[in-house]
Amino acid sequence: MSDRVSDPSALAQLTHLTAADAFVDRHLGPDATQVASMLEALGYAGLAELMDAAVPPRIRSTDPLGLPAAATERQAAAELAALAARNRPAEPMIGLGYHGTITPAVIRRNVLEDPAWYTAYTPYQPEISQGRLEALLNFQTMVGDLVGLPTANASLLDEGTAAAEAMTLVRRAKRAQSGPFVVDADALPQTIEVVRTRAAAMGIEVQVRDLDGLVAEDLPEDVCGVLVQYPGASGHVLDPRPAIEAVHARGGLAVVAADLLALTVLEAPGTWGADVVVGSTQRFGVPLFYGGPHAAFMAVAAGLERHLPGRLVGVSVDSTGRPAYRLALQTREQHIRRDKATSNICTAQVLLAVVASMYAVYHGPAGLRRIGRRTHRFAVTLAAGLRDAGLELEHDAFFDTLVVRTPGRAADVVAAARERGIHLLLVDADRVGISTSETTTVDVLDRLGEAFGIAAADWDALSGTVGDALPAALVRESGFLEHPVFGSHHSETAMLRYISRLARRDYALDRGMIPLGSCTMKLNATTEMEPIGLPGFADLHPFAPAEDAAGYHEMIGQLESWLAEVTGYAAVSIQPNAGSQGELAGLLAIRAYHHDRGDTERDVCLIPSSAHGTNAASAVMAGMRVVVVGAADDGSVDLDDLRAKCEQHADRLAAIMVTYPSTHGAFEDGISELCELVHAHGGQVYVDGANLNALVGHAQPGVFGGDVSHLNLHKTFCVPHGGGGPGVGPVAVAAHLAPYLPTHGMHPDPQRRVGIGPISAAPYGSAGILPISWAYVRMMGGEGLTRATAVAVLAANYIAHRLEEHYPVLYRGHGGLVAHECILDLRALTKSSGVTVEDVAKRLIDYGFHAPTMSFPVSGTLMVEPTESEDLAEIDRFCEAMIAIRQEIAVVEAGEWPAEESPLRHAPHTSAVVTGEWDRGYARQSGGLPLGTDSDKYWPPVGRVDQAYGDRNLQCSCPPIEAFAE
Repeated sequence: MSDRVSDPSALAQLTHLTAADAFVDRHLGPDATQVASMLEALGYAGLAELMDAAVPPRIRSTDPLGLPAAATERQAAAELAALAARNRPAEPMIGLGYHGTITPAVIRRNVLEDPAWYTAYTPYQPEISQGRLEALLNFQTMVGDLVGLPTANASLLDEGTAAAEAMTLVRRAKRAQSGPFVVDADALPQTIEVVRTRAAAMGIEVQVRDLDGLVAEDLPEDVCGVLVQYPGASGHVLDPRPAIEAVHARGGLAVVAADLLALTVLEAPGTWGADVVVGSTQRFGVPLFYGGPHAAFMAVAAGLERHLPGRLVGVSVDSTGRPAYRLALQTREQHIRRDKATSNICTAQVLLAVVASMYAVYHGPAGLRRIGRRTHRFAVTLAAGLRDAGLELEHDAFFDTLVVRTPGRAADVVAAARERGIHLLLVDADRVGISTSETTTVDVLDRLGEAFGIAAADWDALSGTVGDALPAALVRESGFLEHPVFGSHHSETAMLRYISRLARRDYALDRGMIPLGSCTMKLNATTEMEPIGLPGFADLHPFAPAEDAAGYHEMIGQLESWLAEVTGYAAVSIQPNAGSQGELAGLLAIRAYHHDRGDTERDVCLIPSSAHGTNAASAVMAGMRVVVVGAADDGSVDLDDLRAKCEQHADRLAAIMVTYPSTHGAFEDGISELCELVHAHGGQVYVDGANLNALVGHAQPGVFGGDVSHLNLHKTFCVPHGGGGPGVGPVAVAAHLAPYLPTHGMHPDPQRRVGIGPISAAPYGSAGILPISWAYVRMMGGEGLTRATAVAVLAANYIAHRLEEHYPVLYRGHGGLVAHECILDLRALTKSSGVTVEDVAKRLIDYGFHAPTMSFPVSGTLMVEPTESEDLAEIDRFCEAMIAIRQEIAVVEAGEWPAEESPLRHAPHTSAVVTGEWDRGYARQSGGLPLGTDSDKYWPPVGRVDQAYGDRNLQCSCPPIEAFAE
């Protein structure tokens, strides 16, 4: 018989079900049967009953989220395609740090669009991250070679942020130099703004000055540093040597903001004595993305390595003595140094840094020189044609950017170019800025000529008649990228195999569960990821005219309103491009609010002892003093201590930063009283949104007492971690703080051009990845998001239930339940057996898992978060691995294996170790194949990495190939 539906109402119902349920069922790992099984194990009849038991009733929300009905994947993709089509990218010749570039297809498809790269976590477990770490070491080598300094990081959030971090670095490194930080007037305007925003809160004086002809006597005696833009925003190539010599004569440090492509033809600033070099790698194959994400960089001279913010990849050795990569100098991380941290940045732009490094590997030094010289040749040829037409240029020395004088005609020229598919920079009524790039063609020059109203030119012939416009004294003579890795992969076959070889060394979500607490490694669905490559989203310059970004503006407006609805706040800004930046933006909003009310003395920020270290670092950067609030025996905030601290600092209390659910993974009953106490003493409540994954649809921080929160789109809203970045950290505020959201001098919305200033270099931060979160919310709808939260809480409680007889669960919250994560306490086991939390983490690799979060927030523990996207089979597989490891610990406790000679201490086991000579006190199979023969087993490429060796012998660029020879 036929399966056709004859009842029209039934057909309508089926259509509705398709729209509402299809993606939710794909996003959630456990199906209805598995959910029922987990609920039965816990003793609950349904998800609603579980959430009623877990979430304190005073904050429990039962009203449905006011979001659009869920769309199917096909509908959401079509809507995003329509939004992208409303953007008009044009040929990007605006410049100002953002340029046209070509992403090689082999890199786009096999890195940017490959889940093996974009679903990986930060490489804190180096044994299963060797591919990413090698790519990042290539990035550091690429940057270090081009800028002429020995040590570069990998990486920072954007160029403006990198410049601001350089300012604070020179203040730390030169404590005796407490005077102003001097910034080149020809620096990128957004860089100047970001530096000023950061400096204002930290009490640093910023002087913006013309550096042409600068001598030491022009600088204050206590100047801490000078930033030179090389080349300048105007395109002018200013000789940086006099400024470098002048600041050194005064005892300060020299910072150079450099264009990496220009450095293929201009001499490296490190050659001239620069102490710090910052910049962006966007034009190394990374799409414009309407401003981000893009990997910035910082490189430093010898002696400044330990002041570097962000991530630093180094070379160490593994348990067999072979070279192995790892993150170096991790004692700088915020969770260890807290309010003494050198920076609040705890993430990077790894995925984009990998793209940039692969771009350099693919093109090699000769290819990069060719692209640099081609870009410059188009600029000098265009300059000659404009001069022949009687137009005047502002500078004779330039790399790729011209400023053309067109008295009274600038707006008309820019409009004419836009009609011809080109975006130019309107400098003012009399001047037009033009930046050439890798994507410039002769056809573009023809259209530019038409826009300026000049006669058609034979550009090829003209190019042969003009010389370069680079100052002879600054032309590059030093070599770069001489390591073999940059000379070995120039065919697509070789490049594809190199990328694939590195990917196979890593463990990402495409291989299995990553049960990291606090980090929410959930599904990054393909339908969410695909739209970021649409030309309307990928190829738009962040300073394009507002009318050419209508699709972006509509999408961003919708996403901001949806996030406001989810959180219960009045307004949201998506500008912060990391959670750390969202923290800083929220605290700056609180600071500005108090100052506007005349409460300038309010500078105390209360922070629970369990809080993530970025909280304390961000508070210091916002000009606040950190006062720690203790924890009660159950891990919750000690309300008696809070009350005492509020009373002690009542006249100076600015804020409290509290993570909810707590950093301990618990729904604390006292959150409402906490908010009331702080408000009663004049403070504001900052609810850190790191754990929003446990609240969506069930509680709203903006309703239960929060004044401001930052959110992590790379956690709760499905932006992939990308191996340690990108991320987005929107800030959400109550109505009274809305006037203090981040602003930007080049924001297309005039109302957002004044206020506290920018947090990020681009008006909308990392706009290019916002379609991911938009698609997630659009396809889940309010019901789907609410169910996802409940399933995440269910999965965490199921794991706690299955493992509690083997490993004590350290903290529980309301109703004796955990939130979306649980902490397994190994301290007693370590005492009884000598087996450490690191041993368990490394042993999990042998069982085919990435380790949970180690020793945070409590030393000697593992924090586990299964997310809502892992099905019951994978969750059970993890539990069974943990139980098997507990049994191995029992063997050590019984004295059958000394801890030092156990498979736990020798983990992880490489294939080379397992197939080589064997003299250990346990069977080969127990070591490398504890679950038996498995054709899909992941074999780590290196054994356990010696962390201390790497810090004692710091090496942060590509080692000789011979180091890896057998």
